[in-house]
Amino acid sequence: MAHKVGIMGGDGIGPEVIAEGLKVIAAAGVELETVDYDLGGARYLRDGEILSDSTLEEWRGLDAIYVGAVGTPGVPPGVIERGLLLKMRFELDLYINQRPFVSAEDGIDMTVIRENTEGAYAGEGGILRKNTPFEVATQGSVNTRMGVERAIRYAFDLASTTERKHLTLCHKTNVLNFSGDLWQRTFNEVAEEYPNVDTDYNHVDAACIYFVQAPQQYDVIVTDNLFGDILTDLGGAVSGGIGFAASANLNPARTGPSMFEPVHGSAPDIAGQGIANPTAAIISGAMMLRHLGEDDAADRVTAAAYKLGDTQGGTVAIGDAIAAAL
Repeated sequence: MAHKVGIMGGDGIGPEVIAEGLKVIAAAGVELETVDYDLGGARYLRDGEILSDSTLEEWRGLDAIYVGAVGTPGVPPGVIERGLLLKMRFELDLYINQRPFVSAEDGIDMTVIRENTEGAYAGEGGILRKNTPFEVATQGSVNTRMGVERAIRYAFDLASTTERKHLTLCHKTNVLNFSGDLWQRTFNEVAEEYPNVDTDYNHVDAACIYFVQAPQQYDVIVTDNLFGDILTDLGGAVSGGIGFAASANLNPARTGPSMFEPVHGSAPDIAGQGIANPTAAIISGAMMLRHLGEDDAADRVTAAAYKLGDTQGGTVAIGDAIAAAL
């Protein structure tokens, strides 16, 4: 039975890399029933549509959503990010952002688990006396015991399946003594249920140094929304570049579809030139296959993508090489 998947190619290079991802999934022998959605910056500029409630309702009937990239010059900052991507995360309860970083050449094999629906991105805050000399802006970080614990518990579950069985909490407990305390106490309490997993703690600024100097020390990392956003971009930079930066936005409870996307952005400057690396989209597709229960296909696609993702010749050539390997 085919998996029903929503396809949102989006803007810029998004449709190009998603096309290669779908090609590779087909080559792996997995059948998808796809539904296309025209959303993103270009759609917003055309008619003002960002993400309607009716589209969200349609998505609740899907098995997964596969996204290329969104973002177009001319759209005000924050419109697409908050109106589309963050709205998806909040409305579909995509509370886990999982990003793998692998570079066999450099001995890197780590995964960052980022809490995806709370923290500084929850939208708490406001502005008083705007555009005056006395303007005040606040932006709070929202952390609930439920939200923190389910992210930490997911990270422990993942770490318990890895070869090294090691989990590092990254936060800033020495300064953020309220949210950091909640994260640290919850981490310590949940750790008691996983005696087979070794644990560690890094302040996030120290982790940025270690990501550059010795990323090989990490296995699984768990952190909050803002710190996770920063660490995962840095992780991509030190493990092959953004052409390999894949991600899964997961609803592990499966009360709605999960969303899978490369995180390199829409790169409008190279759109249509056939030179974008589709490997991140292909690895994201492999993560989607695993979520759909297609473990064998996921393993084969992942291995081929990391091996052949730097094939010369452009977008289609890389997709063809990976598909041929399957």
